[in-house]
Amino acid sequence: MTFKKMQGIKFLIEANFYISAIVLIVGGFLSISDHYSFFEFNEDLYGAMHNNLRMMMVYLAFTELVILSYCFWRKNYQILLLVGFFLILMIGSMSFYGEVNTVEIDTGFPMFFIYTGLSHILFGGLAMAEKSAEKEQREQLRKLSK
Repeated sequence: MTFKKMQGIKFLIEANFYISAIVLIVGGFLSISDHYSFFEFNEDLYGAMHNNLRMMMVYLAFTELVILSYCFWRKNYQILLLVGFFLILMIGSMSFYGEVNTVEIDTGFPMFFIYTGLSHILFGGLAMAEKSAEKEQREQLRKLSK
């Protein structure tokens, strides 16, 4: 592949990741609202289970903020590969939660978690590939300087 194509693909992966991170954070915080939420929450729940899914989405938004802060601060983005994997696993967790508690889960959740999860995986994979290429270049330069 040419250099321009690689740069274009890198830009698309990065832009997609930042958009998905914003969607995850905003979607999580908007889950508090009845009117602006991305998802429909089962309002038939009362007692201890009332708003469980909403709070889970808020915690997920806070967690994303902490992880992104850590990644930017340390300039270490490979961890996002693992975060993406766990976001995709959330699909199964949500299904299990709905099944165990006989609660209907919004059908938008799986697409939300697939999009955000795959975006994180691609970005983390790109970061891993870049770090590997940088390490290889340093080793080659070190060999040449000897």
